[in-house]
Amino acid sequence: MKIYVISSLKNPKVPHLGNRLRDLGYDVMDHWWGGGPEADDCWQEYERIRGRTYKEALYDHYATHIWEYDKRHLDTSDIGIMLLPVGRSAHIELGYLMGQGKPTFVLFDGEPERYEVMYRFATDVFFNQEDLLEELSKHI
Repeated sequence: MKIYVISSLKNPKVPHLGNRLRDLGYDVMDHWWGGGPEADDCWQEYERIRGRTYKEALYDHYATHIWEYDKRHLDTSDIGIMLLPVGRSAHIELGYLMGQGKPTFVLFDGEPERYEVMYRFATDVFFNQEDLLEELSKHI
C-alpha cells in the first residue's frame, strides 16, 4: 500500500512520519521533501531574475517536471496523509486525492487555533500519530 505524505517543504516532521510508516511496511512517497525548505523560494527568485511572470513560470519545463512527478505519485498512491502545518498547495493535493475517492487523513500538530469545518471532507482527522497509525491498519 502506497501512502503519499502531503505537507510543507518547511515541515521538519515529514521524514520522521515517513520513516515510521516505512517501518510498518508501507510504501511512502515523501521524497519531495528532499528539495529543501527553500526550493520554492529559489524557483521563484530564479524566475523573477529571468523576468518571467508566475503564469509563465508555472508552465515552463521545471515546474512541469515537478508537477508531473508529484501528480504521478498522487495518482499511484492508495492513501493520502496531510501532515500539518502545510502550505496552500497541500490542500489542493488532498482535495485531488479525495476527488479520486481515496482515503485521506489529516494529522494536526495540535489543537488548531482556528477551527475549520471543511476538514470533515477528509476520511478522518487526528491529533497524534499513534491514533493515525491505528486507523491506517484498518485500511490494509
